[in-house]
Amino acid sequence: MTKSDLDRAYADGFRVAVIGSGPSGFYATEALLRSGTPVAVDMFEQLPVPYGLVRFGVAPDHPKLKLVTTAFDRIAKAPGFRFIGGVAVGRDVSIDELRDSYDAVVLATGADISRSLGIPGEGLPGSHHAGDFVAWYNGHPDYRDCHFDLGCGAATVIGHGNVALDVARILAKTTDELRRTDIAAHALEALAESRIREIRVVGRGRPPQAKFSAKELRDFLDLETCDTTIDSRDVVPDDFTPDNPQDPELTEKLALLRTFSQQALAKPRRCTFRFGLSPVAIRGQGRVETIDFAQPSSAVENIDCGLVFRSVGRRTAPLDGVPYDHVRGVHANIDGRVAVGSSIVAGLYVCGWSKRGPSGTIGTNRGCGMATAEAILADLPARAGQRTGDPGALLARLNTRVARVLSFGDWAAIDAAEKRRGAPLGKPREKFVSVPDMLAAADA
Repeated sequence: MTKSDLDRAYADGFRVAVIGSGPSGFYATEALLRSGTPVAVDMFEQLPVPYGLVRFGVAPDHPKLKLVTTAFDRIAKAPGFRFIGGVAVGRDVSIDELRDSYDAVVLATGADISRSLGIPGEGLPGSHHAGDFVAWYNGHPDYRDCHFDLGCGAATVIGHGNVALDVARILAKTTDELRRTDIAAHALEALAESRIREIRVVGRGRPPQAKFSAKELRDFLDLETCDTTIDSRDVVPDDFTPDNPQDPELTEKLALLRTFSQQALAKPRRCTFRFGLSPVAIRGQGRVETIDFAQPSSAVENIDCGLVFRSVGRRTAPLDGVPYDHVRGVHANIDGRVAVGSSIVAGLYVCGWSKRGPSGTIGTNRGCGMATAEAILADLPARAGQRTGDPGALLARLNTRVARVLSFGDWAAIDAAEKRRGAPLGKPREKFVSVPDMLAAADA
């Protein structure tokens, strides 16, 4: 097929809208565009910048994980792809409008809402969702004005997942360890003044049940001014022996925890892992002062701290016009097809965290996105002739509703400007943390 034939095929073929520009959205897009089926993809993103979880979720001291964006850039250059930035689905355009204009609509909206503990005192000043802290230090425009009191001596992170470890590690690192990363400037400035010297990472389960990865745990071996340890009251020797010695991930994780349990303590900061404790109340006079944890014996242990980060899971934000699974906290779906009970909603799909919940790694989203793309491709023949609108007409309407619709070329201008800002500081980039600044860079 020649290029002109290919262009005509995309013009006359199927049109798919992908909502969200994180990993799962890009992987689903890749599978659609490489399928051989004449299909074009419009990717909608509410911010002027793409990459979702990679930009705003991956810790700044994990730059290798961000290299995946080079693959996303290649996908964006494929024939039939169009980025539509600065457009929020549910605010600027409805799901029904999209379904009228596209043969298929894919929700790759992630899991933006942090789950709550449901305990007294959770809303006290000084008690925060871990996800808010992550978005703040990663420069998300919606979180740049958050305030975290780093002037206290002790912080407690509730949860044993990778996000909990990211939060603890960022609190434990020095400014010098962070200054050459892409951490937001406002976060680096605030962390430079931090007086936190005691960090606790507390969870309900035993060491073998912890959900954080060995790779995340390994990073705690190299902290310059922070020792990592385990409270000996919480563990017995058998806790470090895997039930399945053939599981390399679990074996390494428990070996690292055993190392931490035996480590000498000499550095000025300390990160202590606690196990088998369930939070029952956060207390304080006007702000966080202590947390009550229930022990396996039903006794209550009181831990002093001035700052709490709750890292106990996330759920997908509901969208008008999309069935929702309140139990799982995702868009209701059957293997990627949005559904009401057992009835499939024609032409509406979901992938990534909004399909299966916040689990797995960035790479997990590739298989998830590809599976959803396969479902779309299987259904497209039956969708032929069903849509009543046109993507071009919809985009024309959007240009009258929002201040600026951004292309992938506009993002490239923002990207280049951020890299120029970071270069004199020895950083890979200095992120713009406000939408107006992003738009100004796109127009420069």
